[in-house]
Amino acid sequence: MPDLPARLHRIRPSPSSMASQRARALRGQGRDVLALTAGEPDFDTPQHIQEAARRAMASGQTRYTDVGGTPELKEAIAGKFRAENGLHFSPDEIIVGAGAKQVIFNALMCTVRAGDEVIVPAPYWVSYPDIVWLAGGMPVHVDCPASLGFKLQPEALEQAITARTRWLILNSPNNPSGAAYLFAELQALAEVLKRHPQVWVMTDDVYEHILYGDMPFASIAQVAPELRERILTVNGVSKAYAMTGWRIGYGAAPAQLIEAMVKLQSHSTSGASSIGQAAAVAALTGRQDFIATNRAVFRQRRDMVVAALDAIDGIHCHLPDGAFYVFASCADLFGLRTPTGRVIRSSDDWIGHLLDSQDLAALQGSAYGVGTHFRLSCASSGEHLREGCRRIARARAQLGP
Repeated sequence: MPDLPARLHRIRPSPSSMASQRARALRGQGRDVLALTAGEPDFDTPQHIQEAARRAMASGQTRYTDVGGTPELKEAIAGKFRAENGLHFSPDEIIVGAGAKQVIFNALMCTVRAGDEVIVPAPYWVSYPDIVWLAGGMPVHVDCPASLGFKLQPEALEQAITARTRWLILNSPNNPSGAAYLFAELQALAEVLKRHPQVWVMTDDVYEHILYGDMPFASIAQVAPELRERILTVNGVSKAYAMTGWRIGYGAAPAQLIEAMVKLQSHSTSGASSIGQAAAVAALTGRQDFIATNRAVFRQRRDMVVAALDAIDGIHCHLPDGAFYVFASCADLFGLRTPTGRVIRSSDDWIGHLLDSQDLAALQGSAYGVGTHFRLSCASSGEHLREGCRRIARARAQLGP
């Protein structure tokens, strides 16, 4: 085997994917492993979307599509942006990829030069820094503590920007914290960005429709239209439409950037699945009522998990604004010992104790840039979540000085 390039040694396999894979392997060994790791809804893809896929197959829509997406799907995406976000994009300003992750990957690979800096507020989705490393850049982590709602503050953004800053990545609602930015909060960040014209903004809005309470969704492209020429808005059908396995994501940005991203994609995957794209058209243009129904279920689960974890000595939760995760602090457990004498010094140790002692798979906060926390996915049944919280309580009860 040839020597691997240095950039590959800088990155890790996706912790969330590896955790789910490990849980499946342990189940195969006969262990009763409960995995609360996967960021995918447990709901089935709605029937009208499945029917659209079947019609596409029956009518022969099983061939290659245009690399950047079918005209029908681009039209549906443009319609979604107009109706829901007040944003107007032409077809040459839209790209469709095999999931939102590919759109993000394309953009960074096309624009980041060796030594460029990309600001990644922490907590962050696990793949952002590793994609930056692969592109030859340097992820610049900016801590956004729970005391500030896990949100990037204008002063911290100003301090993080240098002459080498190429991108700022925003994710709202956020994975893993569930934090979502208000319109005014994005305006304050935009005021900073106006002073630094070399900085582009990538906003990952994939949890747009999983937002709780009366808080309206806001995306920086609608908040600061004067920055439009340096914003990439990323979204997809995976979360809101329970279509994780269909692998359809999309992005909208100035045509010159989209052209470069399409060129790159033409030499990697080419077009996304023709059948998946037909299904995504039905998702974006068909009935939407199930989204509110599913969101209400996610909110009930969030409230139940937060209450159960807050009742456990040493665990503290910040109430998420959106998404379907709970990001809980386990810092007060550090220094305690397991029955085997192992000292809990980090979220990694706590997660290991949960798996070893209770067959519960969760994700360590260090994977998201915050080593004091751990993440549970609420995209599982209420029964599983209640059992998961019981196992966490038992694992905590096993710890001593």
